Amino acid sequence: MVNILCIETATNICSVAIFCGQEMLAYAESDLENAHSKVLTVFIKKLLTDNSLLPNDIGYIAVSCGPGSYTGLRIGVSVAKGFCYGLNKPLIMIPSTEIIAQACISNININEGELICPMIDARRMEVYHNIYDKHLNEVGELEPHIITESSYAEMLESSVIHFCGNGAFKILDVINHNNARIHTDIFISAKYMYPLASKRIASKQFADLAYDEPIYLKEFMAKQPKPYFSKGKK
Repeated sequence: MVNILCIETATNICSVAIFCGQEMLAYAESDLENAHSKVLTVFIKKLLTDNSLLPNDIGYIAVSCGPGSYTGLRIGVSVAKGFCYGLNKPLIMIPSTEIIAQACISNININEGELICPMIDARRMEVYHNIYDKHLNEVGELEPHIITESSYAEMLESSVIHFCGNGAFKILDVINHNNARIHTDIFISAKYMYPLASKRIASKQFADLAYDEPIYLKEFMAKQPKPYFSKGKK
């Protein structure tokens, strides 16, 4: 069976998984702030070593491609492309919202006709979101969305919607509808990437290493640096 290396860096949690067929051989994650660049390659090396695997034993490399953290996505996709270039392996790029939707399906019983709305924190009351049915068909559009009391109102009138991801907490005090199911404990993770990667392998849906880039949706916003000197001090 082929080994698949899965890399996920779209949010504050950095995670890596290695699958052999449907079996997850190894998994590692870290929620250390601003540490993706420090832990990602360390995780990959450790998981390979712990399972007596060489880099060339990996058949495919899958990576979350956004939206999400600009820096996190850049790190994850860059490392994945580096492995693919060095090992001459195919790259699979999977939207972050689709991975969260798969996480919801893996943890919650979704009935026919119910919808899934993965939400990724995009600062203040904004999220990156999309809408899927239980078969992961896109019903909505991948886009930034500002949460208001009228958000999702029309869809909630006709369908149960499962909100999940690290942006779902933003609607807790805003949306109050009987058809809203808010799962603040379901997050994106490399451990949910296998079925999505497997589907793309079967259809030979591989990324172009030279031209395909992460889905940022927004331009990078650098934080203002803190002043070196405190007020009144030199």
